[in-house]
Amino acid sequence: MRKVEGIGPKIEQLLHDNGILNFKQLSKAKATKLKKILSDAGARYKMHDPTTWPEQAAMAAKGEWSKLKSYQDFLKGGVDTSKK
Repeated sequence: MRKVEGIGPKIEQLLHDNGILNFKQLSKAKATKLKKILSDAGARYKMHDPTTWPEQAAMAAKGEWSKLKSYQDFLKGGVDTSKK
């Protein structure tokens, strides 16, 4: 899942520990659930914004790598600033 911008090895492990094991499962996860997972893990994880992770994961699950790359190039630190 590290192809998703904002997910490194430690966050990937947190997701696995909470039953999110692949791109398809991540694509169906609600941002509120992802935020709770991060918040419950402590202050160092709470700062991450997972709102784009399901959308990125959906592209990865479908093998849409060039679309994912273009989207990630548009993001600022994994965040879609046009929606804020």
